[in-house]
Amino acid sequence: MATRLLQHRASSGERSVILAIDDEAWLLEGTSSIRALAQEALDRRHSLLETVQQYRKGDQVDLAEAFAAGRLLAPIDHEDPAHLLMTGTGLTHLGSAEGRDKMHKQALQAETQTDSMRMFLEGLEGGKPAPGETGQQPEWFYKGDGSQLVGPHQPLEMPAFAKDGGEEPELAGVYIIDAEGKPWRIGFALANEFSDHVTERHNYLWLAHSKLRKAALGPELLLGPAPAHIEGTSRIRRGDAVLWEKPFLSGEANMSHSIANLEHHHFKYALFRRPGDLHVHFFGTATLSFSDGVTAQEGDVFEIAAAPFALPVSNPLARAADTRISPGAL
Repeated sequence: MATRLLQHRASSGERSVILAIDDEAWLLEGTSSIRALAQEALDRRHSLLETVQQYRKGDQVDLAEAFAAGRLLAPIDHEDPAHLLMTGTGLTHLGSAEGRDKMHKQALQAETQTDSMRMFLEGLEGGKPAPGETGQQPEWFYKGDGSQLVGPHQPLEMPAFAKDGGEEPELAGVYIIDAEGKPWRIGFALANEFSDHVTERHNYLWLAHSKLRKAALGPELLLGPAPAHIEGTSRIRRGDAVLWEKPFLSGEANMSHSIANLEHHHFKYALFRRPGDLHVHFFGTATLSFSDGVTAQEGDVFEIAAAPFALPVSNPLARAADTRISPGAL
């Protein structure tokens, strides 16, 4: 049974939360945000699911219809975007068996390994520690605050100076920090961790620059543990045609790191345990259209779909106006 929460905005502007269980969905009466529900769960020392079950179900909702009408929002937000932080980890997924074998052979044959190869192999060796043990730390990056988070159908806008705007189909964890500074996972969302792969390829030390971009979440927040094996499809639509399409895998069975290890190495830093903050943490991918030589254009639509999520991540590509700013002197 897949239980999800979604955020809805009516034509009047009124917000509400939707509870979806498998193929059925209802508006919840008396609540307007998932963050408020998570905070209530912390205050009551209940699970989020227990808290949700205290609310009365209202009208039934056709999720596909609400999605098509543009009534669904990102499944998490904060009134002050500075208190929502977006981060992620890379080199966390195994990819195909053929790809892994090729990488190992290249590593063994090369006189010197690249930093990326070393990090990948160290993750394979120590990314899934036993409970209570500390595993190998992953590659880590910062994407931005809540102002960079977009919801269903909103444009993924690359800066005017960007060399590329490319999709990254991923699973993301969503977290809230309690009053004592302890992180709690609210749930998982399907995501597009949008990046500039041309900039990254030019020089790997520019990875930090390439990741300072917007990111999109699908409308559903999956409660409980994520499936160990997630199989989905990533595609790019150009007009009425599918420009590119490829399956992708996620979930711990397809990762070189456990989710618990990735969470530990993010939240081990005290600055990420500020009470009241929200976190969206992207867990990585092994499937990119860029790797197949595809260049997305403005107006193309990225679409990422995977069960147990019923709805896709769907966002058009756009480019921001050139706003070069030079600091003044005070």
